[in-house]
Amino acid sequence: MTNFDKLRALASQLKRETLTLYLAARDPRTPWYAKAIVACVVAYALSPIDLIPDFIPVLGYLDDLLLLPMGIYLAIKLIPAEVLIDARRRASEGPSNLPKRWSAALIIIILWLVALAVVGIMIARSLDTEAQIFIGG
Repeated sequence: MTNFDKLRALASQLKRETLTLYLAARDPRTPWYAKAIVACVVAYALSPIDLIPDFIPVLGYLDDLLLLPMGIYLAIKLIPAEVLIDARRRASEGPSNLPKRWSAALIIIILWLVALAVVGIMIARSLDTEAQIFIGG
């Protein structure tokens, strides 16, 4: 098996696990906090917009290679075992393609805006503290 075949198999497995999470999130037995994590992971996976754009060298693909699998791992740990088994069975029975969703892109854009706001507030507070020290306040 070549490296390309291994990568293709890994990508297929990630797609299947994303579909599994999507199905598990719709199950009423899944706790709300797991659904929240799953919503973020699935939205990121289905979004046509990446958190870190792919044109940024190394980091652009690092998010797909690290963030998505870590999110999937965390979500799987939060979902009850019986729900996960049922979702995996249903994922293997049906079509494995989830469409790109612009609503998912909206979630990613909102996450970016929240992150920018938090960083902006932190910088403003830092500058305010430095200004007070400089002025002698």
